[in-house]
Amino acid sequence: MRRALLSVSLVLAGVHASIPTFNAQPYLGANDTVFGALIEGAAVDRHGNFYAVDYKDDKAAVGQAFMQQKLFFKDLERADTWFNAVRFNVDKNGVQEAYLGDVTNHRVVRVRDPGGEGQFAHSEVFCQSPDILQPNDLAIAHTTGRVFLSGMRFTANSVVGDGDLWTCDAMGTATRLGVFYRTNGIEVSPDEKTLYLSEAINQGGSVVSNVVHAYDLDAQAGTICNGRVFVDFAQLDNSASSDVDGMRTDSAGNLYVSRWGAGKIAKISPAGALLAYVHLATIEKVTNLEFAGPSGRDLYAVGACKDDPTKGCIDRYSSSAQGRAFCAQQV
Repeated sequence: MRRALLSVSLVLAGVHASIPTFNAQPYLGANDTVFGALIEGAAVDRHGNFYAVDYKDDKAAVGQAFMQQKLFFKDLERADTWFNAVRFNVDKNGVQEAYLGDVTNHRVVRVRDPGGEGQFAHSEVFCQSPDILQPNDLAIAHTTGRVFLSGMRFTANSVVGDGDLWTCDAMGTATRLGVFYRTNGIEVSPDEKTLYLSEAINQGGSVVSNVVHAYDLDAQAGTICNGRVFVDFAQLDNSASSDVDGMRTDSAGNLYVSRWGAGKIAKISPAGALLAYVHLATIEKVTNLEFAGPSGRDLYAVGACKDDPTKGCIDRYSSSAQGRAFCAQQV
């Protein structure tokens, strides 16, 4: 048994050695950032501006981080709002809108800019259900306006029901698509034919499994089928104990996966092959990521600062590929 385990370790070591590794650079460090330790919800608008939650340590506030740090939206109506997820979209009439996942109130808030002046003055509850666990993260099928939600309950020993998957149609009707062990990252492929969802398992207080599932997606009907394991990190790189957090795709269909606690991002091909790692400069517990910038090619990653965990840092890696979310809004 020891000889077999040694052989597996040597094989994995060889795999690691052959995988290209890139280094992100600090964008906002502990001395510059105005974001708090709960920074999450990475998002990009049609202009390439980058956003995140926990602006000025306020869970009810979303802030812009690129090109400058400033308040984007704050919920003034509910004191218990906790935004954890953000996604932008352009509707069929060309109106820019943002969807904000509220963990505490089991809802998605939509803010809109009907005048096209960057004001985002109109806000409303887009969808809500007391049965939604959080939501923790969001994904959008831009061609249909359908939103997908993941959520989780963190327990010492995971059971089915500690995670869930929902969809809200363009009219805001919420439908549960399934229950799981602890779910987190969620994303849609560029052709909107595949939905990716992460699932983790805890045993005895320790994380023992992290996988990403892939489902065939009907983005119009909001249905999924043919579920399969897309990536099992125990087999891929022996990193099952590092949680998957936010996930995003680029325009070529590659999936970028945040590895919380490992200080890196894994780039996975549409076929499930490990293509590269992006190591982060100021963040170990990376929570989310998104492509932004003027051309949508800069990959921003967020998480608590290593040097000061009470603050939220942002690292940036310049990529050759454009992000799916940025490209989908260029209509």
